[in-house]
Amino acid sequence: MSDGPVLPPPSMAPPSIAPPSGLAPPSMAPPAPGGWSGPSALPPPGAPPPSGPGSEGAADAVITIEGLSKQYGALWAVRDVTMSVPRGSVFGLIGPNGAGKSTTFSVLAALVRPTSGRVRVAGFDPVTQPFEVRRRMGYMPDVMGVYENLAVDEYLRFFAASYRVPRARWNGLVDDLLELVDLGEKKRSLVDSLSRGMKQRLSLARSLVHDPEVLVLDEPASGLDPRARVELRQLLTQLSGMGKTIVISSHILAELEEMCSEVAILEAGKLLATGAPRELFRTLSGGRTVRVRIAGQADQTHVVVDEADQRALLRRLVIDEGLPVLEFIEESGSLESTFLALTQGIVQ
Repeated sequence: MSDGPVLPPPSMAPPSIAPPSGLAPPSMAPPAPGGWSGPSALPPPGAPPPSGPGSEGAADAVITIEGLSKQYGALWAVRDVTMSVPRGSVFGLIGPNGAGKSTTFSVLAALVRPTSGRVRVAGFDPVTQPFEVRRRMGYMPDVMGVYENLAVDEYLRFFAASYRVPRARWNGLVDDLLELVDLGEKKRSLVDSLSRGMKQRLSLARSLVHDPEVLVLDEPASGLDPRARVELRQLLTQLSGMGKTIVISSHILAELEEMCSEVAILEAGKLLATGAPRELFRTLSGGRTVRVRIAGQADQTHVVVDEADQRALLRRLVIDEGLPVLEFIEESGSLESTFLALTQGIVQ
């Protein structure tokens, strides 16, 4: 998704901030009443949702999508998608190119109006309450919007002003965010001079400027080298531990498998399955797959229905049959194998 950063319309630009020379404030970000004041200001994991208008029914799911469809001419980019994202989870959106991931993210971020369906982010409607949604969401597109000749700290200050963070908090805000994403030494470097991995971390810092409760990240690991991907994954795990709800898309399924508590698999705009990666694998395989290694014999594979069936199998092998069992392991299956089993390679 290449929509660029989400900022306030020019009419809402803070009167106390002068953009860097030659710049005009981009459109679309909401004003925010406060801003990041360091990791200590984050709500603890599992903290209750804020009260107030629009927050009803958000105790269990921070994002709900019901019958979401988006049509472009004859093409259905998303068709009748229904799912929910639990508060505090790391939720992966998986699918081939053209599956509808970026369109779904655009609807959540109040950038695109759906053709039909109902969406709520932290209890608010992106169509009728876009500013309320943007107050609570940090959106990171797959292509970073960068102004030329802008230093790293200037970049974050500009977005802090756009989100109405009080000027008195800018210095601490910028320092805390740069420390969080390990870019403190690059504070005065030009954004254009940063490596791809550093730009991705700066883009993530930008999405955290207003201390959102939800992060929507579109292909954040795209184009990163292995070390940068590991560092990004560690940072997202840290943010999840701080209580953030993270919705992420990626083509690197092995990494999503390590991070995500739940995933949704899309193809050709339709939702194929949603749930915990291990549970999806169990559903596809018809139960739990157990691998048994026995001394002097070839490995055995058994499919059991549940925990009781699994214990019964072990009892039969060890006690009834007296076999020297060396290993008795439930195969979790891979997210990649689950994805391949569910999808057909449809491209639209």
